[in-house]
Order: sequence, then C-alpha cells, then structure tokens
Amino acid sequence: MGWLDRILGDDRQRAKTQYAGRESASDSAARSRRNGHRNRGAARAARRGQDWETADRDRETGRRTPR
Repeated sequence: MGWLDRILGDDRQRAKTQYAGRESASDSAARSRRNGHRNRGAARAARRGQDWETADRDRETGRRTPR
C-alpha cells in the first residue's frame, strides 16, 4: 500500500461502499450517445417516410409540389 493510499484510503474499497449502485461516468456517456443516435435516426426515418408518403399521394393525384 502506497503513502497516497494511506492518506486517501483504498479506491477499490471506496468504490465498493461509497459508489455502490451508481452509474459510472463512462457508462452514462455511452448511454447518452446511444440514445442520441437512436433519437436522431428515428426522427430522420419518420421524416423520410412522411416525405415519401406526401410524394406518393401527389403522384396519385397528379399534383406537383415545389422543391
């Protein structure tokens, strides 16, 4: 055990007791990134689907939409 461990205490012991059950910063960042990718992807797919539906409807009725 080094002198710093004697001053501050054992990190592993502290992790088991003080931080038990808490999400780590890296896990939190990874979760945030995954949710961001998922949300952007779903919104983009919905927007493309709506654009396709509008274009299909316009083709059936013979309307032209300005682009």
